Amino acid sequence: MSKKQSYLKSPDLLPISEKDRKITPIGYSFMWIGMVVVLATFAIGGAGVISLPLPLVLLATIIGSLAIGFFISLTGDIGIEHGLSFPVYMRAPFGTVGTHIPSVVRGLAASMWFGINTYFGATAMNGILSILAGFDNWFVCFLLFAILQLFNTALGIKAVERFADLAAPIIILISCWMYVSLSDTASAGGREVWSWVENPVTGGAAFTAFLVVIFSNMGFWATLSADIPSISRFIKAPKNEKNWLKRNKHALIGNLIALPLTQAFMVVIGGVAYIAVMNYDPVIALQEAASGFVLGILLLMIVLAQWSTNISANIVPAATIFSNVGGPRFPFWAGVVTAGIVGTIVQPWNLFGVIIPVLLFIGGILSAIVGILVADYYLIRKRRVNVPDLYESNGQYKYMYGVNVAGFIAWIAGAVSSYFVPSYSFLVGFVVGAVCYYLLAKYWWFVKYKQAEIEDPSDEKYLGLSVGRDWVIDDVAVDSSLDTPVTDDPSVTT
Repeated sequence: MSKKQSYLKSPDLLPISEKDRKITPIGYSFMWIGMVVVLATFAIGGAGVISLPLPLVLLATIIGSLAIGFFISLTGDIGIEHGLSFPVYMRAPFGTVGTHIPSVVRGLAASMWFGINTYFGATAMNGILSILAGFDNWFVCFLLFAILQLFNTALGIKAVERFADLAAPIIILISCWMYVSLSDTASAGGREVWSWVENPVTGGAAFTAFLVVIFSNMGFWATLSADIPSISRFIKAPKNEKNWLKRNKHALIGNLIALPLTQAFMVVIGGVAYIAVMNYDPVIALQEAASGFVLGILLLMIVLAQWSTNISANIVPAATIFSNVGGPRFPFWAGVVTAGIVGTIVQPWNLFGVIIPVLLFIGGILSAIVGILVADYYLIRKRRVNVPDLYESNGQYKYMYGVNVAGFIAWIAGAVSSYFVPSYSFLVGFVVGAVCYYLLAKYWWFVKYKQAEIEDPSDEKYLGLSVGRDWVIDDVAVDSSLDTPVTDDPSVTT
């Protein structure tokens, strides 16, 4: 009788134990420093100074970054408490089969961002090679840069953190230099960067423009606020710590300090770049503001930043999702390759012109998922999760043919609502998704499909790290002809 592994039990998707969590607080903060430096961040600054002075753009960015950092911290506890990745926990609010649809939406979005950031970095790499060797072929640079990033990510999360540790200090130093260089160019053109506005607005129009900057920043990181568990499960955290703030303190340093500070500074650079040369793309701006060796060093920061951003915020989440869809025979490295292929075939060099509208639209769609995750994890299950059943095809998360209908209704309601109010897309999507899911799941779906952790909310049975538990899922052999388990149910060890 031939046997095969359950399709829900890919080795790369099993819970991470406390001893295997390798990311330090400084390492996580350095990852944020690298992740923030992307073209879309600069675009927010460039678009902002068209209507608002730079100080207001900066204030709106800080507000938006702190707000999304809070949401990221909420969902990040799923990874810290239980060691679970995003697509695995999504089996709870969407079902063991249903999880694939919203997860793949996020995976495709991450892959497209990988392509966009790779193209952005490739243009900078092309500029460096042009200075050093007279080489000028951005597509060759794109392919080379993509391969380097994919190889780095395939080596595992520790390689991702080590690269961030290397890149972050360089990014900080060179970005300061970049700000000074672009500010000098703006001053030489008679434009004072902290007061100049292209088309100033007042009253209600100014308030709307201010909100757009806030929600653009939130919409940009809505993608990561949904699947941050795929990264947070690797962050070091104390065992037997039930206090939420103390258990998440290492993640909070990155989410509420490193993210807002770095995001604000890079938005300012995007604004200054636009003021200096009427283009928020710092690669173009720098080529007009500097030359020779100085230009090469400044462009190096762009390359390192895109590399750091992609491997942490895009390739890791996308690869984890694709591995979840593919099952045990589709390992993490295969997911990495898939993300690279998708990010290339969408032709990211044609997507720059729609970045802000896309940020708001995708932010609304994914904010509904964030709302559903928060409602499911905190309000309904109260952080208690029947983790072994997440890996069982016939467990409590099977629901109706593997689908949690309450989750899909709430997701559609949140996504549609956010579409009609693009300036407030993240907030509307989150609230509608959370409220709809809570009402539907609590008073309808989970009345029909009983959940063990809701019926018996036991800390000892259903909490993870905060009670000193490492979830261990047994490797279940399955009869390939009957697709039924041969061994016992998964066990839990402490």
